[in-house]
Amino acid sequence: MLYSQDYARSIDDVRTIVQHAKLDHKNLTNTAQAIYYPSEEAGHDLGNIKLLEVDEHILEEVQKGGEVCFKGALNEKVVFCTDSRTYEVKEAEISNSLMLVKHLKQAQATSRSPIKSPKSGVNTSMDSSVEEEGEDAAAVDTIDEVERKDVVKIFHDYFELRQVRPKYRKIIDLLRLTRYAGPENEHLIDRSLLFRFNQLLDTVQCSKDEFHEGLKKYRAIEVDERVRMLDIEYEYRVVTLLLSVVSENSWEPDAIDKEITLEAMQGIIPYEVVDGTFDVYTFPSERIPGRFQYHEHTVCALFAEKILQHGLKFHIDEFLVTWQEALPEGFEAHEKYLRGIGIVDREGAVPCVRGLNEADLPMNLLGRLDMLFRTKERWNLEQIEPYIECFATPTVGVTSILAKYTRSLVVKGVRMYVSKH
Repeated sequence: MLYSQDYARSIDDVRTIVQHAKLDHKNLTNTAQAIYYPSEEAGHDLGNIKLLEVDEHILEEVQKGGEVCFKGALNEKVVFCTDSRTYEVKEAEISNSLMLVKHLKQAQATSRSPIKSPKSGVNTSMDSSVEEEGEDAAAVDTIDEVERKDVVKIFHDYFELRQVRPKYRKIIDLLRLTRYAGPENEHLIDRSLLFRFNQLLDTVQCSKDEFHEGLKKYRAIEVDERVRMLDIEYEYRVVTLLLSVVSENSWEPDAIDKEITLEAMQGIIPYEVVDGTFDVYTFPSERIPGRFQYHEHTVCALFAEKILQHGLKFHIDEFLVTWQEALPEGFEAHEKYLRGIGIVDREGAVPCVRGLNEADLPMNLLGRLDMLFRTKERWNLEQIEPYIECFATPTVGVTSILAKYTRSLVVKGVRMYVSKH
């Protein structure tokens, strides 16, 4: 097979082509660029380059030298991550072939005259006769140089990116295997299943910023340089002890001293556990610099999860009383704090509350919807949203997903969603 590399186009060849193509020499510059198709020479790897369509955020990250990467195990769909966003990766076809050519010059760069430009946007040479072209042929001498340009690769497809929510499920699946239940129980843990921060970050399909948010969402901390989730009973004990320090020192809710809290826990709970748990459950005080305040939502959710963890049903009024009595002074139980860990069912004969942790549901959308509707026949948007929002994207919201996969009806002025089948 004869490759294009075996033949080099000359200036005379270019002039002949210009003449046959009936191009107006007035619209041509000094340098012609001859395009050569890629060869199959040894060492010329044509498969290591892919086209990637990027949005303004990704372009900005690349231009400023930010870190971008692909993530995905053999049995997972690949995602593309910047420091703060996660994108789904799909392969798409290109209707016309695209050629990647190195160092190809733009029009003005092919002219030695800085003011050289076409004198007319309309090529009138097609109206000229062959005889007229022959008379002006000498004018084609404006082309006096031919440069070789090799095609690196011809593309027929590209990677299309679509921003998606971070995929946190793997954090739970991996860390649940090694829940921390105190130093006295560490001999029961298989150390080979523990992950350092960077190891887990490389494994979970989300950006670095989203990964930090995911660790806080699932209340994971670092113990002995390994990322751990706390056993629910142990976590409840630690948080209860931390909150007891507040009452012992008669602190205002937004005046909690971290150093005194850590000192009070010495010899009772390992320092790393206290320090990590304190950071998860508190935020800086707006009123007093250097002091902290507990997240009411996180504290209340932990106490509710502790009560609901055995999967029992509770009459709603009895549950709210039990929950409120378990909470320390200054915290108030609200149904909104059950988001993603429990559901309130007022449609049945007896209004009740039952535990339903989002982290325990299937990651397949149809499988998850089937389980949800077997648990509860009718859902309003506020109830079902925390269990579906992980499948939403910036362009496809929860309501769009429900419109496609469920049936809706209006009951007493409230839109309810039921199974489609």
